[in-house]
Amino acid sequence: MTTTTLAFAPPCGPVRGWPDGEVLRATGIPYARADRFAAPVPAEDWTEPLDATDPAPACPQVRSMFLGRILGDALAGLPRDEHCQRLSVTLPGDVEPGESLPVMVWIHGGSYVTGAGDAPIMDPKPLVAEQRVVVVTVTYRLGLFGYLGSGHHRPANLGLLDQLEALRWVRRNIAAFGGDPDRVTAFGQSAGADAVAHLMATPGAETLFRRAILQSPPLGISRGRQRMNAAMARAAEVVTAGLPAEEVVALQAEVERHGASFGLMGAMPFGTQYGHHPLPAEEEVDEAWDRVAPHIDVLIGRTAEEARFFLPTAPVLHRWTRAPLIGPLIRRAVVGWVTSAVYSRAVRRFARRHARAGGTAHTYVLSWAAPGNPYGAAHTIDLPLLFGDERAWASTALVAGASWAEIQAHGRRVRRLWADFARGEELDDDGHIPGVLRHRRAQ
Repeated sequence: MTTTTLAFAPPCGPVRGWPDGEVLRATGIPYARADRFAAPVPAEDWTEPLDATDPAPACPQVRSMFLGRILGDALAGLPRDEHCQRLSVTLPGDVEPGESLPVMVWIHGGSYVTGAGDAPIMDPKPLVAEQRVVVVTVTYRLGLFGYLGSGHHRPANLGLLDQLEALRWVRRNIAAFGGDPDRVTAFGQSAGADAVAHLMATPGAETLFRRAILQSPPLGISRGRQRMNAAMARAAEVVTAGLPAEEVVALQAEVERHGASFGLMGAMPFGTQYGHHPLPAEEEVDEAWDRVAPHIDVLIGRTAEEARFFLPTAPVLHRWTRAPLIGPLIRRAVVGWVTSAVYSRAVRRFARRHARAGGTAHTYVLSWAAPGNPYGAAHTIDLPLLFGDERAWASTALVAGASWAEIQAHGRRVRRLWADFARGEELDDDGHIPGVLRHRRAQ
């Protein structure tokens, strides 16, 4: 296949993609459909060529001034549509007929309330072009549309069910795009990593992906959420199936307030719900993960200073951390405690349990930060090392102080490590990228 070959013939129906420099793309492909508050069903096959040249629309969502300062206008140019169950495929422009490349399926983060698969800052073009992998980016329902339900007349876990349908689409169709359906890696960051972890706990997960990369999963706040979920679900009863999407988004802040009194969990009030299809009860989730451990290899980790990302959201705390003399000490203590409580302890626990259950697991800590940047090695600092281009990251506070050449020099090595794992290459028991990342095999 050359860069001028834009026609694909997957089982779902013919697809017309488009060339983009060193890669080919097929964007905005429907993988499922669903009414509001209903489980998704696979998109119907088609016979006429699908013009896959527009990005997948983002799920309607609240615009975050906080995220805008750190990550820029992450959804620049993307339309919004609650019927957002679409995915995009990016593949090397020089893929040959019959070639079968590793596949990496990206589940974006954003606390289950923001983000989109085709956000420019998460463009997989450099990963695909350098490492010759096929990357599928998935857009799914968020917030009230996808991640809150009582389980009675309003199902829970709809966004998770969307992701399962996307993985089933990949299993069935990716060979037509040069991908190997038996070498699929599901990877995600933050809420996306949490989603990948919980996809592992669903029946038949091992038939959909062989490896998982979990970047900064907030597993420390994934349990004990039933009372919070119930309080929020009661508040969400005012949201009906017929309410305009923009009004649903407007009501979401009021629903979120009912989670604010539940400590750290209230910082990410939307999320997966145990005991609701397709997840087991909370007390059974470790058993579900143990069952799948021998069949899915795991690379799981965090940044060195996750919580520095969130300090500006607590104004009083933020003022104390900027105080002369004692400010740095307070910041270090707070960042260390929150990073441990939400991320690092749970990451180590997940990896050790996975290894004891007969699986292969490696942990990592990513320590790189833009020189002099106040966010340091914060949550999301892994994203510019994997995705996007200079234009997408130019106006973001997260990497201010670093040249794009420096980001790319480090990023190429991180992308190589991620792709090596996706290819099934054995990682060192104790390895590192100097000044950037260290990884170890879990025992």
